[in-house]
Amino acid sequence: MSRIRDHLWLWAHEAGSHNGQFGLGSSSIGPAEAARYLGIDNVIMVAFGGRPEPPFAPHAAPLRHLSRVVWSIVGDSSSKRNDQLPDLDEVLALAAEFPNVTGAIMDDFFHAPDDQGAVARYSVADVAGFREKLHRAARPLDLWVVLYSHDLDRPVAHHLAHADVVTFWTWQSRDLAALPDNFARAETLAPHARKVLGCYMWDYGAGQPMPLDRMIHQCETGLRWLRDGRIEGMILLASCICDLGLETVEWARQWIAHIGGDQR
Repeated sequence: MSRIRDHLWLWAHEAGSHNGQFGLGSSSIGPAEAARYLGIDNVIMVAFGGRPEPPFAPHAAPLRHLSRVVWSIVGDSSSKRNDQLPDLDEVLALAAEFPNVTGAIMDDFFHAPDDQGAVARYSVADVAGFREKLHRAARPLDLWVVLYSHDLDRPVAHHLAHADVVTFWTWQSRDLAALPDNFARAETLAPHARKVLGCYMWDYGAGQPMPLDRMIHQCETGLRWLRDGRIEGMILLASCICDLGLETVEWARQWIAHIGGDQR
């Protein structure tokens, strides 16, 4: 039997990635230290603003002690390097060196239709190729993708069909009241992918603190779904705000300490 802690992930960026953005102050905590602070054993390391740049091994070394690490092949929307070429080969090389690297993720992947009608940073055929290459590795890796609630009305099902894991996020905390209905729509869009619920610890969409009642709502909803087998994990975002004394971060730390050792 697995523990709840085995299914918790920390979304991570380089230290200071969000400083001066989204209404946040200055943070200096790194991914490994933040994971240790929260009591989380799994990390999703994502390029933000193009950082970190490859090679990734020096950045992965501090995470060597963790149970599982997923690394971005497509970083956030400001990581323009990934608009021409995903970091797929770099992540494959990383996984060959670090046995705890178990997957690759595409962040901020979908968008409003462009002039050609495309709604994603890469085509369906590209995504199918990414997955095939990951699965052909000496140690097969999973392909993860980010899906926001505001992506639900876009034609994304064919892309999602090639993802092993879909992470579901609600960008505006005011929309968390609709989380059950929106997640059910995500399940319909990607019926075969495993699901992981993303939980923000800061209201990035509004650029202000996440109300504690909304934080509790999303986490307790996710915990119920995890125990029911509806999702296989939860992600807390982000490492680079864990030293700001936020009420939501401190609540999450205590919550994990309380439920982390429970059997799923």
